[in-house]
Amino acid sequence: MSSDATACGLLGKLLGDIVAVVEMELTADALRVRDILVARELRRKRIGRVMMREVEQLAVKMDRRRLIVDDACGAQEFFRRVGFEAEGARWVRVVGS
Repeated sequence: MSSDATACGLLGKLLGDIVAVVEMELTADALRVRDILVARELRRKRIGRVMMREVEQLAVKMDRRRLIVDDACGAQEFFRRVGFEAEGARWVRVVGS
């Protein structure tokens, strides 16, 4: 993490149980998604999409217009489906436009 970035996270709950976690880093101009985890038994149930929608809304509230994923770790198709585009090795999505 760069010295001008702030770490933060988002928890997803379903009926009181934590089912998803998003690890993020707030930079001067973007919200960087460091990791997203969804409980194995609940994958492919749109929870990841809901979490990314929350991340997008958070970015807009914080006046950040880009979401960045540096390492999709085998989740490239997921990020493509939720609106990210590949820019070299990283994935970027413009929000709030």
